[in-house]
Amino acid sequence: PDLKASENMQQLSEELTTTENRVAYARQGYNDAVMGFNTYRQSFPPVFFAARFGHPEDASLLEFEDSVQIQVAPKVSF
Repeated sequence: PDLKASENMQQLSEELTTTENRVAYARQGYNDAVMGFNTYRQSFPPVFFAARFGHPEDASLLEFEDSVQIQVAPKVSF
């Protein structure tokens, strides 16, 4: 019984780590795309036409109020 419980905990821990890595990767990809968009929007000639075509401001990065806590893995105990 101890071996099965240990294997299940190990699998759960691995799944949590994988999920957190996927979320961090997606967030970084989004922020990279926003930075690219903002750089393009501020270049010539888009800087003159962006506001006229519905992009009056730079896009904002994906940020959370508790971003420090998001970086820390959750504690799971049974």
